[in-house]
Amino acid sequence: MTRLRWRMRGAWLWPCFAVLTLVDGLLLHHLPIYGDGPGSVVGAVLIAGFLNLFVVAVLAPLGGRRLRRRRPDLPRFIADNYAGTTLVAAVAVAVAAAGLLHRPAVAAERQAEAAAIASVHKYVASSAEPEYRAGLAGLDMIRVDDDVYRSCVPGRDPKRWLCLFVKTEQRPAGVIVDSDRVPNSAYRAGSGFD
Repeated sequence: MTRLRWRMRGAWLWPCFAVLTLVDGLLLHHLPIYGDGPGSVVGAVLIAGFLNLFVVAVLAPLGGRRLRRRRPDLPRFIADNYAGTTLVAAVAVAVAAAGLLHRPAVAAERQAEAAAIASVHKYVASSAEPEYRAGLAGLDMIRVDDDVYRSCVPGRDPKRWLCLFVKTEQRPAGVIVDSDRVPNSAYRAGSGFD
């Protein structure tokens, strides 16, 4: 009976693991801790699941050992369970805090992207050949450096795009025509551009 009572008191790890893995995934998706985040809710939940699984498999037994030194009356599995539950909750708090700390960087990146898009639209509408105006809806942009984007607008020829380098550190953003007419998809293949 005592063992059953201990099991009921210490059976919080796996329900917390399941719920907090979903919470962590949503946090990673909506408050990314790096760049724009994993890109999808499924990817974010997978990352959160692996992180929480590492915490449960590696750190919880270490925390359980430490807890048993303070409370030798606890059975090992209960101490591991308490430690794991606490650590999984701590991961959720850390993910939320990191996401909130990274939020200004994400907002600045989005503002820079919006400035780059506006500059490309203005340039194409006022200076470019008329054939590219219709392609503004298919604008493709990659970041090549801090505050530098390569924006390409498709034309009639699928191999000949209007490509522009946009520097967003200045106001308004500076636009320089790229002599290379290859679309950004050719650079994404193995270069690591965003």
